[in-house]
Amino acid sequence: MDFTLKARGVIDGIAEGEALVCPESIQGWAGVSDTTGKIIERGHSQEGQCIDGRILVLPCSKGSNGWSCHFHSAMRAGFKPAGWLFTKIDSRAGVAAVIIGVPAIADFEEADPCEVIKTGDWLKIDGATGIVEVTRKNG
Repeated sequence: MDFTLKARGVIDGIAEGEALVCPESIQGWAGVSDTTGKIIERGHSQEGQCIDGRILVLPCSKGSNGWSCHFHSAMRAGFKPAGWLFTKIDSRAGVAAVIIGVPAIADFEEADPCEVIKTGDWLKIDGATGIVEVTRKNG
């Protein structure tokens, strides 16, 4: 079943892409490879997956204040997400959203996107309105 979620728009723009859901977020330091865009955090549920061109679905940031620096370094190497969804935004996630400059939506109240969206679902997000359209992978 396809569905729509509504939250607060953070960074304007429209993006579409495959969801990469990380319910435990991604560690900043040593979480994303600066040269491959892959998640390298040991034991992470999405270890080995590339963030490039995907909509990252995260509860918030994780780790030090340098969290956004690693996403920025990966972006400079040519690997960046198409957009961000944050269950609740925090300062580290906010800085990363601004630095990466792709559409971002946060502060979901009706449903936790990390629970209702599955990796592989197709998402269309509107960072101005906070609307997320979800098309199930097998739907």
